[in-house]
Amino acid sequence: MDRTLAVGLSVLVVTTLILLALRHPRVNALFRATIPAHPKRRQFLAAVSFFFTFAIARSLAYSNSHHIGPFHDIYIKGRHIHHLVWGILLLLVVGYGWLVGIGSGAKDSSTLAVRTMALLYGAGAALTLDEFALWLNLEDVYWAREGRESVDAVILFGALLLLGTWGRAFFLAVGRELLVLRKNSK
Repeated sequence: MDRTLAVGLSVLVVTTLILLALRHPRVNALFRATIPAHPKRRQFLAAVSFFFTFAIARSLAYSNSHHIGPFHDIYIKGRHIHHLVWGILLLLVVGYGWLVGIGSGAKDSSTLAVRTMALLYGAGAALTLDEFALWLNLEDVYWAREGRESVDAVILFGALLLLGTWGRAFFLAVGRELLVLRKNSK
């Protein structure tokens, strides 16, 4: 089985499992109660999908490079197709979907579309950033020292997703407090 197909199937399975879990009445109620704002729910789902997809992609790449399991790279006309290609395509599909209003979170968007688009966005971002070092070096340095740049990019973007989900209100409150302290010190 080629690794790209395995990553694609993994994205599909993770997305489906998360969507099915959210259909459970208790899980859905907890999800809505603990993350009340729609944009935060989308950010949270994107973050979950992002980290799961990154872990799966890295695991499959590791098993492929160490000849563990049935995985191998995909080649088309002698050219290695990296998984960032599929990530970019996913990001383009999600971006276009959002442009035309599919899963955008508007009042007429279905909950399923909103959640699916957020999950696919996270997966696309993970597949793309997992090979960030390839963007910079224009050569396959996935397991070389320069490949660490991809892990750094994933950590930074993942932190941004998580901060957007959980930290925004906190940082805004700290900013307001600092403004009040500054104002009172004058």
